[in-house]
Amino acid sequence: MTTGRLHALRHWVFGTRLLATALIALPFATPAHAITSSTAAALTPQDNDTALDAHTVRRELDSFQAAQISLRKAMAIAEALHSGSITADISFDGASEPAVYRVKTMQQDRIWRHAIDAATGEVVGGEAAAPLKSLGTEDRDNLAVLRALRHRLADAVRVAERTTSGKAISGGLMRERGKLNFVIVVLAGSDLKEVILEPPGARRR
Repeated sequence: MTTGRLHALRHWVFGTRLLATALIALPFATPAHAITSSTAAALTPQDNDTALDAHTVRRELDSFQAAQISLRKAMAIAEALHSGSITADISFDGASEPAVYRVKTMQQDRIWRHAIDAATGEVVGGEAAAPLKSLGTEDRDNLAVLRALRHRLADAVRVAERTTSGKAISGGLMRERGKLNFVIVVLAGSDLKEVILEPPGARRR
């Protein structure tokens, strides 16, 4: 389950300069596979509607660097709004006024959508809820796996930030070649890096 903004930032990651692969075990019980990737953009076809140009990306990153609230903090704020909810997807949106984190949380049989002010941590513009049954089959299946996992998106963000010595700008779930992974985009220095983590247990579901 990923937003258009996460897809767009992933597009830009593939144009950056770092390529590294590591096995890490940070708070996961068994080693998780993390990839910070910069393979050629041609390897990953992109929708022109979600691809960001260089100027737009630079503006987004400048806005993100000025944010007072971290992505992990925004995630905690959104989850605290509804008892027992967990984050399924989060992305920084520097194009809105004010800049916000757009967060989707799952609580029982519904998905909540929140905008968290990146400067103050306040909820902006109310909230919206939709039943899980309104989602597509793949999204419902992915969220069912997320609910059953011991590790959460917040754990993956913590691993990604520690591995890259950066700050997460977005994160969500993505299924590729049958594997359900946490995909985190991190700003480390002036580079965007993508970290892919396969949660223990996800492959078997």
